[in-house]
Amino acid sequence: MTLRKYIPDFITSMNLVCGLIGVIFAIQSRLDYAFYCMLAAAVFDFLDGAAARLLDAYSDLGRELDSLCDLVSFGVLPGLMLCRLMQTFRFEAGWLCWLPLLLAVFSALRLAKFNVDPRQTEGFLGLPTPASALLCGALCCYCCHTPVGFLSTWAAGPVFLPLLTALLCVLLVCEVPMFSFKFHKGDGRTLTVKRFTLVAFLLAVLIYCFAAGHHWSLAVVLGFAFYILNNLVYALFRI
Repeated sequence: MTLRKYIPDFITSMNLVCGLIGVIFAIQSRLDYAFYCMLAAAVFDFLDGAAARLLDAYSDLGRELDSLCDLVSFGVLPGLMLCRLMQTFRFEAGWLCWLPLLLAVFSALRLAKFNVDPRQTEGFLGLPTPASALLCGALCCYCCHTPVGFLSTWAAGPVFLPLLTALLCVLLVCEVPMFSFKFHKGDGRTLTVKRFTLVAFLLAVLIYCFAAGHHWSLAVVLGFAFYILNNLVYALFRI
């Protein structure tokens, strides 16, 4: 047995560690720190796959471990963050504040479906859990740093966050094709254009945020909203 076989699993475990620390911060209502932990988890989630490919260290154990870690970092954590955000506003005694916890349930369904669906080797059917989580986490972070911003105003209302939760839950388990961020040797030109369009949009929004004095988390929110909208349009017109 070689040690390198377990390097991807170690990196995957760091994803879980970051998710657990993020859960602690979310419980303490430190939603900005919770988002930073989520970002760190996303980095480890990307690196474990890269390490497995580089070291040729694929395993069934690694695949299952990856899904279990993702459930905490990109299912439980974003649901808890949205729940705490709603409690921060006007939902202290209302049952609606528990609604975002459904994200954990639908993320579990999404991850289980991904593991048994052979059609999702190079792309996705439904919204990937990291995309859903990072959108929610960035929204919470933005509201923490910009309590009077337009997104914070929407989030403080009775409709936006419950509607966002319901929409993300549907997108997680739907059959809408969505492109992957991971590059493969046989990727076509259309797929490459889709990815670079998203990157260009994200860079443009990031530059705007710095120029206009907005917190950079707004760029993450708009970037993943653009990703979702783009994929819906691509699916509608079969691009």
